[in-house]
Amino acid sequence: MQKCEQLYEGKAKKVFLTENPDVLIVSYKDDATAFNGLKKGTIVGKGAINNRMTNLLFQRIEAEGVPTHYVQELNDRETAVRRVEIVPLEVIVRNVAAGSFSKRLGVPEGTELAEPTIEFSYKNDELGDPLINSSFAKALNVATSSEIETIKKYAFMINDILKLEFLKAGLRLIDFKIEFGRFHGKIILADEVSPDTCRLWDVESGDKMDKDRFRRDLGNVEEAYVEVARRLGLEIEKK
Repeated sequence: MQKCEQLYEGKAKKVFLTENPDVLIVSYKDDATAFNGLKKGTIVGKGAINNRMTNLLFQRIEAEGVPTHYVQELNDRETAVRRVEIVPLEVIVRNVAAGSFSKRLGVPEGTELAEPTIEFSYKNDELGDPLINSSFAKALNVATSSEIETIKKYAFMINDILKLEFLKAGLRLIDFKIEFGRFHGKIILADEVSPDTCRLWDVESGDKMDKDRFRRDLGNVEEAYVEVARRLGLEIEKK
């Protein structure tokens, strides 16, 4: 797989063209941001951990019937993926009240929800990724009714898969953010699943094992990422 010119650079990744128009190469960075880019820093080794963890979990998700953009892991930081047209929705699934959900609704953090919830944010940095509903998404031509139903179905399937995978690793899946894209007109899972995009709490201690350690200045950020990867069976060298 030959890496050609850079197509795009975001907060956490660089994306490159390849000789195959249907395949891109994603390169994960150690850069860390929070609060829509207002807080910036570096989490050493994060790129390799997020790349390898995403690839592991995407393969498990695909095995359970949800199509993904994963093609091939090339090295610790780079992966070949299907070239999708990203649906400009951040899809958030919550099992336990935390973060903005707790702030908006006055629900104490850590409260188990009666059932998993799903919410959409419109992907627009300038607007701060505002919350929207399905009706807004259709009105803005962001997605069709059929696509939204597929996204919802896949999101809850992914939640069931990830809850089990993380529980086996001694972690509670509090909530997570995912993104979807269109590949030849078909909705598939894209982006990543990692401690950057999931809230993960240790089952026994309740310790936060995700990017909240960076957001909230809790310390031991790199160690938490390495520990999550280790529990999932990935051999990660401490930097």
